[in-house]
Amino acid sequence: MVDKLFTAYDVFVSPLGPLYLIFSGKFLSGVSFTKPSQLSFKKNTAPDSLIKELDSYFRGQSDSFSQKIKFLIGTDFENKVWAALKEIPYGETRTYKWVAEKIGKPAAVRAVGQALSKNPVPVIIPCHRVIESDGSIGGYSSGVNVKKRLLEMEYYAKMNKMLKR
Repeated sequence: MVDKLFTAYDVFVSPLGPLYLIFSGKFLSGVSFTKPSQLSFKKNTAPDSLIKELDSYFRGQSDSFSQKIKFLIGTDFENKVWAALKEIPYGETRTYKWVAEKIGKPAAVRAVGQALSKNPVPVIIPCHRVIESDGSIGGYSSGVNVKKRLLEMEYYAKMNKMLKR
């Protein structure tokens, strides 16, 4: 269980609705589209640098985050899956099979999907970039519509940058 004395959340208002940024000390330990019920709200818990990066990301001007993350949950397998997601380029997608192969467990496609559904830091750790092998969207812990919007936003921002070159 998370120690409530050292964990609080802040809110970032995104185009997709509020993102609840959960911190354990100076480390980001969660991002949620729903309000955490057992944590305290603490304004300015999130550093200005993260707020600026999120704002730039949602404006299509930035494609990476420098905020340090500390996973307070997750098995070794889940942590490997989440780490592999960082290798998926902005505005692109990979399959569940690709992730399974990337972590050296090619038969663990369904387990990869389960690990993605538990990603404590969506958006920052881009589980939305993982799709089915047939090109269909697959699931998303915050809903398929959120996943579609994130993918579309990244795709159009990437295309915009390419056209401006």
